[in-house]
Amino acid sequence: MRAVTLESVPSTPAVTEVDMPRPEAGELLVKVAAASLNGIDAATAAGYTQAFMEHRFPLVLGQDFAGTVEAVGEDADGFAVGDAVFGAVMKPYLGAGSLAQYVTVPAGHGVAHIPAGLKAEDAGALAVAGATALESLNAVAPAEGGTLLISGASGGVGALAVQLAAARGVKVIATARPGTQTDFVTGLTDAEVHVVDFTGDLEAQVRAVAPDGVDAVLHLAGDGAALAGLLRPGGQLASATGLTQDDVKGQDITVHTIMAGPNAQTLTFLAEQVVSGALRVPVTAAYPLERATEAFAAFGASTPGKVAVSCS
Repeated sequence: MRAVTLESVPSTPAVTEVDMPRPEAGELLVKVAAASLNGIDAATAAGYTQAFMEHRFPLVLGQDFAGTVEAVGEDADGFAVGDAVFGAVMKPYLGAGSLAQYVTVPAGHGVAHIPAGLKAEDAGALAVAGATALESLNAVAPAEGGTLLISGASGGVGALAVQLAAARGVKVIATARPGTQTDFVTGLTDAEVHVVDFTGDLEAQVRAVAPDGVDAVLHLAGDGAALAGLLRPGGQLASATGLTQDDVKGQDITVHTIMAGPNAQTLTFLAEQVVSGALRVPVTAAYPLERATEAFAAFGASTPGKVAVSCS
């Protein structure tokens, strides 16, 4: 099958021929219709993940997927051949990813049925970013009317977090560059979003909106320690980029280090939000599998929202 692979790290992803996977016990073989890029894909290609996760070469990149069940392994309950499914590849190693024509995934974790009304392209860009946004938001639990600073609001996770937070009645302050990024962020929801330019005096801009500090921060990009300094005493920070409580010793704040693992319940909730119109999957660029290197270039150029790849 055709897949986006790495022969070593660090290296540039390439589209190559690899052996088609076979489902083991408890697994599904999924014919992939759509996938998308996430930060871990770029980090893996750059060699940043080798220290903490096993790599199996040739390494097929990708976590997000949407497609159709092609075969069912022994004891893989709850799914049948022909089912439309989506989710994220959740394996203890990197190398059997979803940026390919086929992928095997555990039936018991990281996969759910695609409901009617959810397009494959959207489903294939929802799992990782959606679960990270939802888990981050739930961790800091801002109250209705509370202030939430989302750093990295123009990325895939941030774009979904802006929408989920606004739907809860939270006062959202979002970081973005002036111009295209700002227009993208303000267009995500009908609710008012206060956009601040992270290339300028971030503290002054944030305190102009929240003089006493914000109630919560989603750290999806930028300097986590500096963002922590914008919290009021007792504030909450969720970091999807590795900040821990030890990094803010002596400060009266709580840090939640997020390592989202999409389960079926979370995936189903996110899908229902999209189908109902309450949530929009922010796919802004899409490429066929054979042009996946262009997708990586677009991702590296900070294209707002999600970069999707069509694999069928």
